[in-house]
Amino acid sequence: MSDRGSPIRETTRVITAHHQQEGAGFSVRRPFPTLGLEQVDPFLLLDEMGPVHYAPGEAVGAPDHPHRGFETVTYALDGEFEHEDSAGHRGVVRAGDVQWMTAGAGIVHSEMPSRRIREQGGRVHGFQVWVNLPRQMKLSRPRYQEVPSTRIPEARSTDGRARVKVIAGEALGARAVIDTHTPIVFQDWSLEAGADVTVPLASGYRAFVYVFAGAARVGNAEAAVEEGQLAMLGPGEAVRLRGVEGASVPARLLLLGGAPIGEPVARYGPFVMNTRQELLQAVEDFQSGRMGEITRTAELRGGGSTA
Repeated sequence: MSDRGSPIRETTRVITAHHQQEGAGFSVRRPFPTLGLEQVDPFLLLDEMGPVHYAPGEAVGAPDHPHRGFETVTYALDGEFEHEDSAGHRGVVRAGDVQWMTAGAGIVHSEMPSRRIREQGGRVHGFQVWVNLPRQMKLSRPRYQEVPSTRIPEARSTDGRARVKVIAGEALGARAVIDTHTPIVFQDWSLEAGADVTVPLASGYRAFVYVFAGAARVGNAEAAVEEGQLAMLGPGEAVRLRGVEGASVPARLLLLGGAPIGEPVARYGPFVMNTRQELLQAVEDFQSGRMGEITRTAELRGGGSTA
């Protein structure tokens, strides 16, 4: 089922993710931005949230914070995340669900482990990816695409050793249901020992693989990319992914790629624009309340969200 006729992208660099605290103090594993890798155009950030098992009363998240000029993609693997924003949107992202939020002109957003997990404890694991927007979209109207796990397309290789969930793009005949402003591939792969799959990837895309469980061989090289490592991919028209022979656990990895936007990037915390002046305007708009605020009933405040 492999397309051996396509030039395979090889690993050009391996980066080990570092741990840091975000929001109200939750731990993330972040391969970028980091020293020497500010972004992978059009991607601005990749955070692995957890995995962590919270005891009752321990769970923390990211209380009210603004966004402008880019998109946030939340992909939950375990646990539940409650979200709400200044435009009145509220909901719960559960295991396997995807929330693709286009912040555009600006929104105040809150993401917290669910009330059940905050009160009773539980395991939380997932990803957040920041995707840049081109200049003409940076002040667009905010929008959400919330896709439950049951609607995320899945496929497997002929031998069944490789499985994929297609969040954006296409793989093994499965096509994503999410609409993206720029051409993007976002895939969650599971590779058993002996798996060997090659998937096309547009030659103009910048792309990388992030391994978050086990180990996998990327490209034709024999050296494995280990858990917590990101492999930058060089030029080519396809990506080869292989499970490690004799591995006791399947490899889990994200394959991300996208068409570079190629515009200047000015960023300050939760704002990503093209110029410093636009950043100053974003800060002023947030501080003056022009991005709004999250309004809550007494019941919601009792759920533990922080205003």
